Amino acid sequence: MKVRTARTRNVLAMLFATGSLWASSAFAASPTDVSSLAGSWTLVAADVQHPDGSRAPDFGAKPTGLLLIDRQGHYSLQIFKSERPKFGSGDKAKGTESEYKAAVMGSSTHFGTLSIEPGDGALVFHIEGASFPNWEGQAQSRHYELKDNVLSYRVTPRPNGDVPISVWQRID
Repeated sequence: MKVRTARTRNVLAMLFATGSLWASSAFAASPTDVSSLAGSWTLVAADVQHPDGSRAPDFGAKPTGLLLIDRQGHYSLQIFKSERPKFGSGDKAKGTESEYKAAVMGSSTHFGTLSIEPGDGALVFHIEGASFPNWEGQAQSRHYELKDNVLSYRVTPRPNGDVPISVWQRID
């Protein structure tokens, strides 16, 4: 009887240890604390998925960008289309209508604080300032995935049904 009890305890201990390892690896795959995202990130892709399922670049062939997140969840994000034309006058205050439009439509920048909704698998950007003023004061949720130091998320669909997708690579 004592041998059976000892074996049962050993089996239970192994099951408990296995379950603990599984639980800790599952937790690591989906962070619940924004500090796990702290660092510097470079833009890998800024695409758009169309309603028909096709995917295309949203900020040109070679978009550039930087996302900085601190341990308290403050963030600053910039995305730029590389093909933006320079202002012919060389003066920011003397651009043409088409130069201003290309500058605005070829960039997306905002800053504020970031939080994670673990149950929803969502990042929430609490936007304090933005290049698109209508976003200021908003909390925008994005479904995300973090795998092997690559962070990707999908933005809420645009009125035409397009879904912007951003992909970032950790650089620090």
